[in-house]
Amino acid sequence: MSQDASYVPTAQLNVKPKTLLLITGGGLAAGTLIVLGAIMPAEYNLDPLGLGKLSGLARLWAPEEKTWQPGAGMDPAHSSNIPSARTVVEIPLGASDWPEAALEYKFAMKPGQTLLYKWQALNEDGSPVTIPVEFDFHGHTLAKDGEEMTVANYRKNQALADEGALMAPFDGIHGWYFKNHAPDPIRIRLEVEGFYELVPPGQPGNEFRIQPLSGQPEDQALEGKDGQ
Repeated sequence: MSQDASYVPTAQLNVKPKTLLLITGGGLAAGTLIVLGAIMPAEYNLDPLGLGKLSGLARLWAPEEKTWQPGAGMDPAHSSNIPSARTVVEIPLGASDWPEAALEYKFAMKPGQTLLYKWQALNEDGSPVTIPVEFDFHGHTLAKDGEEMTVANYRKNQALADEGALMAPFDGIHGWYFKNHAPDPIRIRLEVEGFYELVPPGQPGNEFRIQPLSGQPEDQALEGKDGQ
């Protein structure tokens, strides 16, 4: 029987099923290791095996960046021409039927200056009150002839205590109106820290001539480095 000259015998691989399973499983394991240990740390900042951190591949990942641009008049990082200060003051409020049951206390601030505040209403013996105090946290410019007064309302509510932060939106005085609704006199213990100046006693914002317990001396109030 003649055989075609172009015929080339083909070798047949005789691979056992167990060996084939081992080869397939090893390939899958290697692929999984590459995905979990290399691709995910480098491309998606996911490192379930910890290999990306060990190999340094996790440092290759970086999120897409978008540059933030401040709005008009905003200066999120700036220097101050006055040192930071911390002040503690106690504001006396008469009983609810007294004329002195309500008063205001404010700080002088320029645009962008910030302060952190915390206040609590206390009885005369120092214990916390149980009847909420009415407060109106606001700011306004100082009245000048021929000019309108700018007013900003920040928060208005009733509470036993409050704390937070303020960044002044304009040059003026900023602070609180407090009103006592209890039948007995109380006091507001106010603590502030940041960039501000005290309002001298008798001036708008401190008409009741309240002196701080600690903090900025009175003779420095409303006087910056340039004497303003």
